[in-house]
Amino acid sequence: MAADPSARSSGDGGEVSAAEERLRVVEALSAAARGVEPLSAPEALCRACVGLLPVTGASVSISGGRTVRATWCVSDEVASRLAEAQYTLGDGPCQSALDGAAPVLAADLADGPDGRRWPIFARQAVELGVRAVFSLPLGVGGSAIGTLDLYRDRPGGLSDRELGIALWARDAVTFAVMNLHSRHDEDERSPEEGVASWVEASEAEHSEVYQAIGMVMVQLDADPEEALDRMRARAFVEGRTVTEVARDVVARTTRFRPEAAGGPGDQQQGRRGTGDDGLAGERS
Repeated sequence: MAADPSARSSGDGGEVSAAEERLRVVEALSAAARGVEPLSAPEALCRACVGLLPVTGASVSISGGRTVRATWCVSDEVASRLAEAQYTLGDGPCQSALDGAAPVLAADLADGPDGRRWPIFARQAVELGVRAVFSLPLGVGGSAIGTLDLYRDRPGGLSDRELGIALWARDAVTFAVMNLHSRHDEDERSPEEGVASWVEASEAEHSEVYQAIGMVMVQLDADPEEALDRMRARAFVEGRTVTEVARDVVARTTRFRPEAAGGPGDQQQGRRGTGDDGLAGERS
């Protein structure tokens, strides 16, 4: 009789079925989140993923569209910098997973098609010591509200079994995120309400970015996406993160001006100390 293709070998030479594997994962994730406050559950699950999979680190990010992104939790400093790099560039596996509402698995960012798909991000990731990134969208009904991002410091993809574990972990993180409002509420909340609670909880992480976007929108008479694009462009040129640029915008030490404005004489258009939020595109 043929062996069950969904089974894997156990340490004692027996086989573990897919159902038993899933139970093991669920128990590990449940143990990680047990007794944890709702707002801390995604972080507990994020760290548990690192122990369940052959990965080096993990992060969870929230998205409310192309202009709203916040890192909810990270397992380490490299995961934090990796998430910030993708937010600054507006490109990478995380953004692709959000756009397509489907997993994006980049097995080798240094060589091959993965490196060519996101060349700037791939170069920055490799400089951080990251060789593979696996981004799994969070959400229900084909709508992505964020991502669970896994990385490791060596190339190579996930096996079918490992991908299954990652997807179960993704489902657990999604459930935790969608239930951040008081768990004793008995009314059914829509996915949008669940997303709103996560955005509210994680807003502090990137509050300066949101404030800066509003300030740049006023001066450029632009929509949020264009304002963020201009900030991202400046961050890229200066070799900084978009969060760092946002801090300067809020502090009024960096000023933007409409691209149609002419010449260096426009650099002093923003009036300091007058409440004018005009931003002239230059750092003082």
